Amino acid sequence: MPRLVVATGNPGKVAEMKAYLTDPSLELVLKPDELEIEETGSTFLENACLKASQVALAVGEWAIADDSGLAVDALNGAPGLYSARYGSSDGDRIQRLLTELGDNPNRAAQFICAVAIARPDGSIALQTEGICPGEIAQTPSGTGGFGYDPIFYVPEHGMTYADMPAELKHAISHRGRAFEAVLPQLADLLPND
Repeated sequence: MPRLVVATGNPGKVAEMKAYLTDPSLELVLKPDELEIEETGSTFLENACLKASQVALAVGEWAIADDSGLAVDALNGAPGLYSARYGSSDGDRIQRLLTELGDNPNRAAQFICAVAIARPDGSIALQTEGICPGEIAQTPSGTGGFGYDPIFYVPEHGMTYADMPAELKHAISHRGRAFEAVLPQLADLLPND
């Protein structure tokens, strides 16, 4: 059974990846707790590669990592790499973003997710990025999802991520698009022993 070490200490992240990586023979396991990786990259892709590479080297196994966030055009790409640290709670982060954006008519934004898979020697075997374009709503809407989902509006579907049924968000989201690009290559990549 092929096995991938997920470069996270968060069991929720492993469950989320399992929902996208639908191969039943694939085993996803958490990285060791004591292994901490500092995200020093300047892009989502650099951080994903860094995490996958360092975890693979440390454990001597194939590893997978992702990094994602929200980039708002009028805020020069902020919150970007600092999306998770833009406030102390989801509500704080949303409020800060809406305050900083103010009445700016340019509401264009995109969610970005980078995924990287590293070989046991730490070399990167696969890297990809998924992007979902949208815009920032004037006010939060919806009860689903987490993070910035209540203010990330997707005009093509006429609703925020938080308003969407889970299946729709799963299919069109930045994370869904990134893992959709990974799936066809995964079977050829991993040793099946």
